[in-house]
Amino acid sequence: MFQRNGVPISIDNEFTTEDGVTYPHLRDPAVREALGVVEVPDPAPYDQRFYWDHGLPKDLDSLKAQWIAQTKADANATLAHTDWLIIRKAERDIDVPAETTTARAAIIQAANDKEAAITAATTVEELIVAVFPPVPTVEAVPALTSSDIGAL
Repeated sequence: MFQRNGVPISIDNEFTTEDGVTYPHLRDPAVREALGVVEVPDPAPYDQRFYWDHGLPKDLDSLKAQWIAQTKADANATLAHTDWLIIRKAERDIDVPAETTTARAAIIQAANDKEAAITAATTVEELIVAVFPPVPTVEAVPALTSSDIGAL
């Protein structure tokens, strides 16, 4: 990123100085140096869902409410695919398949666990881990050899 007097500028666009001199671009390092244009590192990235700016977190309570609502919406959207089976059971007493009941219970439990983790977070960093828990690593599986394949 390039700046002049602390203000970001594009070196590919036309540039006019305070004296009215217009340059079609500032790609020439000598011209940039003469005008006081310096290259600075890009700002550190930050997650705009959780921060206003680098190191400036959003309000924790508001974030918690937002992510709890999102968790509930996600769970409800997933459960919606099998809601008809629950309605059918209530209206016509037709049994819900056991695997559906098990899957729905797992979805509800996962949502409840996530909501509890979000509620327990005391910092934005803890909230991020609650919302996006780290993926467990899987140990490397050794490659199969030709003798292993023959045994299959």
